[in-house]
Amino acid sequence: MAETITFFVDKLSNLAVQEASLFGGVEGQISLLRNELEWISLFLEEASATSNDGRRLNLWMNQIRDAAYDAEDVIDEFIVRLEHQRQRRLQNLKFLTVVLPTCVIFADKLPLVHELDGRIKEINVKIEKILANKSRYCVENAMMPSGDWSSSSPNEVVTWGEKRLPIVEEADVVGMKDEAGAVKQMLLINGELERGVVAIVGMGGLGKTTLAKKVYNDPDVNRHFQCHALVYVSQVYTIRELLMGIAKKDFKTVLGQEAETKEIRDMGENELGKKVCEYLEKRRYLIVLDDVWSIQVWNGLCLYLPESNGSRVLITTRNQQIALDAYAKLYQLRPLGEKESWVLFLKKTFPTGSRSTISQVVCPAELEDVGKKITGKCKGLPLAIVVSGGLLSRKEKTPSSWEKILRSMEWHLSQGPESCMGILALSYRDLPYFLKSCFLYCGVFPEDCEIKASKLIRMWVAEGFVQARGEETVEEDVGEDYLEELIHRSMIQVVKRKWDGRVKSCRMHDLLRDLAISKAKDSKFFEVRGNIFAYPFNPRRLITHDSQNISQHLSNCHRLRSLICSIHIPQVNFLSCLRSAKLLTVLDLTLTADPDCEIPEMKLPKEIGEFIHLKYFRFLGSHKTRFPWSIGRLINLETLDLRDNFYLDIPFSIWKLHQLRHLYLGDYQILRMPIRDQRCFSSHLGIDKMTNLQTLYVGRHGWVVRRGLPKLTQLRKLYIYGPNLSNISYELIFPSNLVELILDGCHLKQDPMLTLGKLPNLRALKLINNAYIGRKITCSSGAFSRLEFLRLNCLSNLKELIVEESALPSLKTLQIYECYEMEKLLHQLQKLKSLQQVKLENMDHSLIEEIKNTKGEEFDKIRLITSIT
Repeated sequence: MAETITFFVDKLSNLAVQEASLFGGVEGQISLLRNELEWISLFLEEASATSNDGRRLNLWMNQIRDAAYDAEDVIDEFIVRLEHQRQRRLQNLKFLTVVLPTCVIFADKLPLVHELDGRIKEINVKIEKILANKSRYCVENAMMPSGDWSSSSPNEVVTWGEKRLPIVEEADVVGMKDEAGAVKQMLLINGELERGVVAIVGMGGLGKTTLAKKVYNDPDVNRHFQCHALVYVSQVYTIRELLMGIAKKDFKTVLGQEAETKEIRDMGENELGKKVCEYLEKRRYLIVLDDVWSIQVWNGLCLYLPESNGSRVLITTRNQQIALDAYAKLYQLRPLGEKESWVLFLKKTFPTGSRSTISQVVCPAELEDVGKKITGKCKGLPLAIVVSGGLLSRKEKTPSSWEKILRSMEWHLSQGPESCMGILALSYRDLPYFLKSCFLYCGVFPEDCEIKASKLIRMWVAEGFVQARGEETVEEDVGEDYLEELIHRSMIQVVKRKWDGRVKSCRMHDLLRDLAISKAKDSKFFEVRGNIFAYPFNPRRLITHDSQNISQHLSNCHRLRSLICSIHIPQVNFLSCLRSAKLLTVLDLTLTADPDCEIPEMKLPKEIGEFIHLKYFRFLGSHKTRFPWSIGRLINLETLDLRDNFYLDIPFSIWKLHQLRHLYLGDYQILRMPIRDQRCFSSHLGIDKMTNLQTLYVGRHGWVVRRGLPKLTQLRKLYIYGPNLSNISYELIFPSNLVELILDGCHLKQDPMLTLGKLPNLRALKLINNAYIGRKITCSSGAFSRLEFLRLNCLSNLKELIVEESALPSLKTLQIYECYEMEKLLHQLQKLKSLQQVKLENMDHSLIEEIKNTKGEEFDKIRLITSIT
């Protein structure tokens, strides 16, 4: 909630600076609105930290959110109407040879300014009344539970009341034999006399506490360590309280005979810590800190834990960063397998009241199929399995009863303070306000979808969730930090990483996606719909992955900001139904068709140019598509992704999109500007005007961009495919700041390395699918000074890679795939002093034999880092 207000306040501030001429007549009202919202945002940050779900507070917060949404809509509608007014004037004055400024005559906009002033006044009055209700109905009190306010910071205080104890009981431990053995080995390593830290890391409900307790109670562990303590940390804690928890195992031994006296109970942190330290100093100890949410726990407690005697501290946490900051050895806990999940499910669903073996627990045959479906929905999360099994243990053992539970499982899992969804929600509540919207947005992708990290981050940026900070002016870089933070907190799972360690793709666990969708629905953040649309239907963000009747429902969505959908081919004209959605910021469209249906040629309607707030536009799945000239009006567009379309006719007006950061053009041609329109433009239009480009993907007919490449000073990644080059040395001049270059199917006849080796910042190079058709590649002396990653893939004529002295000094990874003619490599690998990994796939047999069998210590080192398939 706070993030919604904060993003809008930032937007208001930016607009007030950038569009001072537009808002001059309403500056006072907008300033008043901004000031009120800044205070409200701060209040909501503190309110969200209490995790209080009181009805009064929620109602008040929802009303504030709706008022902020109304204000944002009013201002953006005003900008749209001004732009339309400007376009009409240009149409009437086309005979002029100069482009007119945005507002030629101030009087033209007076009626619009007067209307905006009135509507902002109404919203300010509305907010004033909502603020008055905060005191009138004691909303402040709804924030505070009984008892004292915690001294912890808002991001540390998430829940109130007593600490959560683990739900998965000791008797419910199933499997984890290998996991327990691995953690046990990490604790019992001989020869390490210093205090060591081991961390079990994983998402909520995965069984971290269960595993820690199993290791803690292991007989070998008990024999190895002379004293033990298991302390539940959770989110509301003090260091003194944790010290008392450590001492409780053998209270009188640690604190003396006075352990139960008032003096001991009143003992301060320093004095208590000193006594605990003195006791542990003489012994080898094991301390388990369960459910650590902040590195401050370790920073405060480690001062009282002696560093000698080979003692160990075992931490469980959802946040990997905490483990890294504590210099811990990591054990990443994975979900249960199918068999282990079923065993745990049976133990909870059919309790016997004794520690019977699994062979004594029988599931009726008629329930086995639906039972396994329920277990499958839990996705290996022990906590989810325990909760669902406990629910079914109190229900009738009939197929109809279990089917009903299966259909409404999401609802049942979200009930009660100790439910799976409730515990998963702790991770969400603990997020900083600026990460909450980013997490919720991950729920817009289909279940079990592998999400491209670059796409996700660009959508975050388009939505305004990511703001440049300090010297980091590139919002995408900040977005990558946000994603890594969510990964460290086990809210998002990494699927693949790139050559430089950055996330390439990720995935959201189904239960966490359910949580995101539930929270998004409650806060009106987005709506996920199938083929059935409920009324009233006017969402802010709409996601539909399988809709065949969307067109008839879009005509009234005037508040729509984001549309992410798959469109069945008969509805190809649905864009005309979006005329009312003038405030769109994100538009992600995928065309689908029946297997026997040919995708027709498309001509996108000119109305697409009316989406002047659009920042992210992705269009996928067409056979041939013609874009209208009005695409040049999308002046705020940052990402235009037209890959994976067979043929595109793109108007020359695309070069007017100067705010573009990421441009992906598939098989395309640029249509030249009609002569009748050329006189309306006083300057040259071309890609050299797109100076904000960071990523450029061009296919056939890529010659249209070659002249302008050196002026793209922000360009980091360039992908060129198709046989449109012959000699790279004189046809292309690359920008010096280029970091990653991919040449795909270019059929270059001359060795490109002489030119590419001079690029000072190039760190990754991929030549694939006969990008070069020569027989020899030479990396000259001193070339590629910063290159870390090189891939040669499907270069069918390549026989030899030559590495001259001091070439490729920074190369860490070399991948060569399906270069069948290559005969020699091993002696060239010797020259690559920084090489850490070599991957060879489908290579000539004699080359492989040379690498495997050549004798010598230097070749042994190469073999150690070489993977051959």
